[in-house]
Amino acid sequence: MSRVGMWFKMAAAFAVFSIGGPALIYYVQPTDEELFKRYNPELQRRSLEKRKERQEDFDNFVTKLKEYSRSDKPIWKAAALDEAQRKANVAEEQQRLASEIQKRREEIKQLSISAK
Repeated sequence: MSRVGMWFKMAAAFAVFSIGGPALIYYVQPTDEELFKRYNPELQRRSLEKRKERQEDFDNFVTKLKEYSRSDKPIWKAAALDEAQRKANVAEEQQRLASEIQKRREEIKQLSISAK
């Protein structure tokens, strides 16, 4: 009988810890709305202002993940390739803008020389 009692105690302890622990955490942890209500009014206002921007960022992130998952490569490799391509495009755009600025400076210089 002592073995059956030990098994019963162990099963009861398992039930208490595996069910009671998460239930206690769920009961104690505040919801997002409760946390938001605890903010001071300034933080609430800023949070509401940036909510749309954060949602758009998250949507863009999920869209990119979906694009990366469509490729045959692992997501981290597809993301690295996309990041490298994006950096190359940004560098090319900056170089184009720098050359355009240089051309404008030369035009202004030529106009100022010819006006004298």
